[in-house]
Amino acid sequence: MKARGPSIDFHVSKSNPPLKSFSTLPLTFSLPSPTFSLPSPTFSLPFPSASSGSPVPENLVFPTSSLTSGNCSGATTPPSNPDVLLLSPQSSLPSVPSLHNCSPDNPNLSAGNASYVTFSTKTPYGAVHALAASANGVFAGTTALLRFPNAGDLSESETLAFTSAGGAIKSIAPSGGRLFTAHQDGKIRVWEHAGPKRFRRVATLPTISDRAFRFLLPRNHVQVRRHHTSLWIKHVDVVSALAIRGGLLYSASWDRTLKVWRVSDFRCLESVRAHDDAINALAVSAQGTVYTGSADTRIKIWARPAGRKKHSLVATLEKHRSAVNALALSSDGSVLYSGACDRSILVWEKEGGAGVMAVTGALRGHKHAVLCLAYASELLVSGSADQTIRIWRRGVDNQYSTVAVLEGHERPIKSLVVAPTEPTSESVLIYSGSLDGVIKVWRVWQPWNALTKN
Repeated sequence: MKARGPSIDFHVSKSNPPLKSFSTLPLTFSLPSPTFSLPSPTFSLPFPSASSGSPVPENLVFPTSSLTSGNCSGATTPPSNPDVLLLSPQSSLPSVPSLHNCSPDNPNLSAGNASYVTFSTKTPYGAVHALAASANGVFAGTTALLRFPNAGDLSESETLAFTSAGGAIKSIAPSGGRLFTAHQDGKIRVWEHAGPKRFRRVATLPTISDRAFRFLLPRNHVQVRRHHTSLWIKHVDVVSALAIRGGLLYSASWDRTLKVWRVSDFRCLESVRAHDDAINALAVSAQGTVYTGSADTRIKIWARPAGRKKHSLVATLEKHRSAVNALALSSDGSVLYSGACDRSILVWEKEGGAGVMAVTGALRGHKHAVLCLAYASELLVSGSADQTIRIWRRGVDNQYSTVAVLEGHERPIKSLVVAPTEPTSESVLIYSGSLDGVIKVWRVWQPWNALTKN
């Protein structure tokens, strides 16, 4: 079965050779592929019960010195059961050099020196597709809009609105006291903070006035499929991603278009037919440069020249072999990270005075499709269909080390957000949302911050 949108492919592997032998007591394995070293165990210590009503951490985990098995590429032996469904275990771009340093020069920056505590809660509204953080708390999108007002605490939650009529929320973009949510029905809804525990809907984009103003002019109607036209200001398929920058709201859709809206009056300013297939990912730099990632395997860069009203194509990045699902930018916008169904995270950096992006390498480790990325506090966080979260940190010589591998979700991870923390803090809060309907918050301690300061 092939599902559209994030372009997640399910297929049954029929070509796996059978295991030659299996015995117990002691447990031994004989594998058809070259042998590989198993990772050293992770020790979990039960956390004492809390006397208050707050949720209790699932465990306090101290990862051991090796969190990767076999090699940096993350290659693993295929499952022995030929009927196991694999979630997009596509080629991992062997032509791109790996930036993952299995043996960092500074052992204090290896994966084994991070520790974390986990809290989790299961939503009653199904799969979690979107997460966002702002000064008003952390917001989650399912078939309802949820808010967790206290950082790091999932015990108190508020259901702000039910959105079943518009389908699941696919993306959330906070802006001051407002929230913009992207929906499965092709609409964007605007919510405004209206007091304690209350957000009210103030608009649905495109607005009625915007549609009425443009309806009478034939040039405002475009063909969206055979024998069917629509106003160019409307998305005609799922709105998959949102971003806000400089008073403008950017929306990307499975209808292959990128649209630009003015936040002040919700008016649609521009629509670009950006890709040949569904757009799954969107990122906007502080300078206003727009990046879109699509199921057509391409990443496109858009910019609006000075004095112009429209965005134009700057460059097309082609290196992935399968659908691009996620994009993230470094703090200064000089590095772009892209995750795809080929299991790799590509690292793109600006080169030359023109600022054109070029691939410098790949981060490998996930066993299935990379579905979401987040960047904050000099850390890159990736979520995958393999149900794990990986935390990456850039070290010397542009090499990356795996700080931690977080496990606990039972289905693919669709959304990540790193909540703001104090600059002097030695920990970060990472929220993850999964198709299992569970939201987890991970407090990850960063001992390398103290090492760097010293």
